[in-house]
Amino acid sequence: MQENIPEILTIPALQQGYKQGDFTPAEVLNAIAARARETADNPIWITAPGEAVYGKYLAALPPMDFAAYPLWGIPFAIKDNIDLAGVPTTAACPAYAYTPKESATVVQKLIAAGAIPVGKTNLDQFATGLVGTRSPYGEVHNAWQPELISGGSSSGSAVSVALGQAAFALGTDTAGSGRVPAMLNTLVGYKPPVGSWSTCGVVPACASLDCVTVFAHTLAEAEAVDAVARGVDEACAWSRTIPLQKEQLPAVILLPAEEPTFYGDWAAGYRRKWQHAVARLRTLGLPVREVSTAEFSAAARLLYDGAYVAERWADIGPFVESHPGATFPVTEKILRSGGRPELTAARLFEDLHQLALYRRHAATLLGNAVLVLPTAGGTFTRAEVAADPVATNSQMGLYTNHCNLLDLAAVAIPENSRDHEYPAGLTLFSLAANEHLIRATARAFLATEEESL
Repeated sequence: MQENIPEILTIPALQQGYKQGDFTPAEVLNAIAARARETADNPIWITAPGEAVYGKYLAALPPMDFAAYPLWGIPFAIKDNIDLAGVPTTAACPAYAYTPKESATVVQKLIAAGAIPVGKTNLDQFATGLVGTRSPYGEVHNAWQPELISGGSSSGSAVSVALGQAAFALGTDTAGSGRVPAMLNTLVGYKPPVGSWSTCGVVPACASLDCVTVFAHTLAEAEAVDAVARGVDEACAWSRTIPLQKEQLPAVILLPAEEPTFYGDWAAGYRRKWQHAVARLRTLGLPVREVSTAEFSAAARLLYDGAYVAERWADIGPFVESHPGATFPVTEKILRSGGRPELTAARLFEDLHQLALYRRHAATLLGNAVLVLPTAGGTFTRAEVAADPVATNSQMGLYTNHCNLLDLAAVAIPENSRDHEYPAGLTLFSLAANEHLIRATARAFLATEEESL
């Protein structure tokens, strides 16, 4: 009964519909495939939803049992730099494509919990970008305003969830790719600490910093996915145990002492939305302290201005060298910057020593605190990004690039979950061991929106 299938797919709504017999997983999946065909002018998908992708998982679905299979029948999308067995992984570069025999570890876990993969989503090529326009498969349009960017690199994953073509989607995040698209498409983007989710079966961007992430409509749904996905993977070099502590509010909320940088044609609106978010944070009854974020910004600059960018070249450089002309010009320029002669081993150690100081500062500042920043300070049209691809992309990462370098957890949440006109968002940061603090703070902030209804 496809007419009963909600326009926006959420885990609770689907579970309720299954229990009541309003629709079946097969009907939901077929509806998703139809929706994808209807929006084919927006290149959300590299491998679009269809029975060729989800048929075998639907056929293998056990009897409905949400206790044994907490994600039973829940359709999810996969960024196309994450492996799904038998389906090509392209990283948005056709010449790079390969067909894996096994799914990535996190995908295997989700399938074992009853979730059904529906397709592979478009991305900024090799996960290099925060704009969603750097793909030979096309520029993914913003879910709400097609002339605007969707955000990257996990562009298709975010838009698939926003437009009701998946209940949740996997992205990746090295410099903000699991957070910027969440803001621009009015979603929650959950970025666990590096190593808490396995990256086995993920095409590396900067392997030591990469995270698999989730896009969902609510924090509770993101947490439900995290509960399945997290855990040590002995096959993953970066995997580690990061147990969740009992959820509690922090001792203090930290806000930037300096006004954040807002940019683009809608800068004034983004400034107002940030100020409104700050006012709501101040109603939570927690101490609020303004702090300098200069050291966070300095740490962020190490990602592309320092020797860390050499890690990207180490991972992808051999392919670029052996396949001239196969990569997007702007992507290749960024990747090749990691092979500059001046990026010596000595320079890398200098940067690592500096980063150790920045991490010590962050550990002291964030001991029992949550730092809140805008997810991004604005947005751009796709035409504006085409005219100046490097500068616009850099501005989208002003408040994201520091996160994984400093070993932080983060959750990006909407400033207004009903805002589809230049949506804004804020990101909450904690130390890797303190995810319980950002979860509690995000939940409290989101409740202030519900109270205002």
